Amino acid sequence: MKLASLKGGRDGRLVVVSNDLAWFTDAGTIAPTLQAALDNWERCGPMLAGLAESLEHGAVPKERFHEHEALSPLPRAYQWVDGSAYVNHVQLVRKARGAEMPESFWTDPLMYQGASDGFLAPRDPIPLADASWGCDLEGEVAVIVDDVPLGATREEALAAIRLVMLCNDVSLRNLIPGELAKGFGFLQSKPASAFSPVAVSPDALGEAWKGGKLHGALLVELDGKDFGRADAGVDMTFDFGTLVAHAAKTRSLCAGTIVGSGTVSNRDADGGPGKPISEGGLGYSCLAEVRTVETLLHGAPKTPFLLGGDTIRIEMKDAKGHSIFGAIEQTVERI
Repeated sequence: MKLASLKGGRDGRLVVVSNDLAWFTDAGTIAPTLQAALDNWERCGPMLAGLAESLEHGAVPKERFHEHEALSPLPRAYQWVDGSAYVNHVQLVRKARGAEMPESFWTDPLMYQGASDGFLAPRDPIPLADASWGCDLEGEVAVIVDDVPLGATREEALAAIRLVMLCNDVSLRNLIPGELAKGFGFLQSKPASAFSPVAVSPDALGEAWKGGKLHGALLVELDGKDFGRADAGVDMTFDFGTLVAHAAKTRSLCAGTIVGSGTVSNRDADGGPGKPISEGGLGYSCLAEVRTVETLLHGAPKTPFLLGGDTIRIEMKDAKGHSIFGAIEQTVERI
């Protein structure tokens, strides 16, 4: 099934969306919001699945679904933690900062806790007060979990995943080094993120959801041009079961916690850093990575960070070319 939160109130209005993203039906008789459904998933989950089936068969009232009317599936969440499952990306970005990467990063997930009190809608502009901060997109996959007990195993963590979605984890790259140097982690350098218009249950993803990973090309466009098509299921060092279990090592996770994958990143076929699409590669899911590759190859980056008026688009399509989650499409807006 596919779920969305339409605009209306701080937490939106829960609806069930058809598989082709063309229609929706109101789910308010089951739960007013997605968080309310997650709080009682044992009851609401099967009812929402039944409503989704009825929608596909035309057995319930329906209206046209428009992605620009959707908030992020969870407009705000009790918790948002983001990992770096694609260690290739971590290695490259740290190299650009002149920071060595500990070997433990290949065996112990890197994760930070982000701001979750308000997310951008998937078609909201990205507000930017100062271009010198180095605004960047980060194309990611994220999951929403049910309650996860403290010390959960990978298998228990996998079983708690209720929904999958895409993410644009906005980063202000030039603020990151100074913040990390303080030893307390990200704050100002990680403003509000945005998630795809639709969140999808793992069973509805079919073969694309396998081994705790979402398989398929994450399509990233920058100002209407192809920028990245890295496969989210390739070069993912830590699957979502491992990421969720890592987050729950010393504390339980409440229903509605969002766990991100970190920037999707693939190595090139020769094992080296990824190449631009224009050179036959799979491109990139963030600007920091292409800038790092440019620095390694040419001594300095040439691709600028996002500026006012730049537009990014993040999407994933199925084997028939149909959008799975809808698209995150955002334009940088100077404020």
